[in-house]
Amino acid sequence: MAEQQPDTISFEKDRCAIANLRSFKHNAMAAAFEIFIPHSDAVYAGQAAWAAFEELDRIEGNLSRFMDNSDVSRINSLAANQPLQLGLSAFECLQTSVEMSKQTKGAFDITIGPLYDCWLNEDRTPRKPSKKNIEAALKKTGSNLLVLNESEHTVTLRTSDVHIDFGAVGKGYAADKIAQLLGEWGIKVALISAGQSTILPIGIPAGLPGWPISLSDPADYSRLIAKIHLSGRAISASGLRKGQHIINPRSGKPVTRPGAWSMAKTAAEADALSTAFMVMPVNAVRSFCEKHRDISALLVLSGTSKKTGGRLLRFGRWGKAKFYSK
Repeated sequence: MAEQQPDTISFEKDRCAIANLRSFKHNAMAAAFEIFIPHSDAVYAGQAAWAAFEELDRIEGNLSRFMDNSDVSRINSLAANQPLQLGLSAFECLQTSVEMSKQTKGAFDITIGPLYDCWLNEDRTPRKPSKKNIEAALKKTGSNLLVLNESEHTVTLRTSDVHIDFGAVGKGYAADKIAQLLGEWGIKVALISAGQSTILPIGIPAGLPGWPISLSDPADYSRLIAKIHLSGRAISASGLRKGQHIINPRSGKPVTRPGAWSMAKTAAEADALSTAFMVMPVNAVRSFCEKHRDISALLVLSGTSKKTGGRLLRFGRWGKAKFYSK
């Protein structure tokens, strides 16, 4: 983190016959969100989708660090020991983020901003910071610096200059909220794609074992790694792009793993865990999936295969998924 999410997950809508499949697209959170709804009434499906996109815009207004009046911007300018009351979206996202940080022992951390910035020049080009720079940034990093009060919906910072970024969990959170709203509209079968980096299914299309999803190599999007039938859990991807970094919040140094995928019950969890799995050692990812039976992981390890760009390791339940790399 900061999180760079590749378009390595795609819905194979052109390769299957789903009756009355309607698709709707909206740009938000620097990504293209898509909703696919198999429904006989195109007008009703569209009304439900655009109601969901209105909710998405509202969530972005609270979670974006680029909007001056957002809750995140207010947190990032907050002095230490001053409680700040938040809207529901920001507070829930903070709760999820702090919990995922605890579960991953700090491999996932939304307070990574100061640490990420020390690896960039003022013009945002990469630079190599000194050990002293990293140590100073680490003092401003860590979910332990956030004190949440659930009854008051407030956050208090233990120190000043804490900067949070929901880039590695916000899209997943928004997808979960979209699914909730579609349920209120009576939509029982749908697929939500948040920038092709996090995908959340609702129900299963008639006649299929699940939603047909393909996973691509983060080093070469044209290279297929796996095909799965997604149902009951969300899937998310994280990976490196040329010239960009994902920083390990525990060491302060960039990670070298090319890519990671995670499956979890909620899109927010999957979004956060795919980032954490970029950081965590292989044995730690294995242990995490063994401890949490609803979590699955897929890792690409660098430098072990000219054909695939890396060795593929998978943990947890993948069902009848078909893998094309070894």
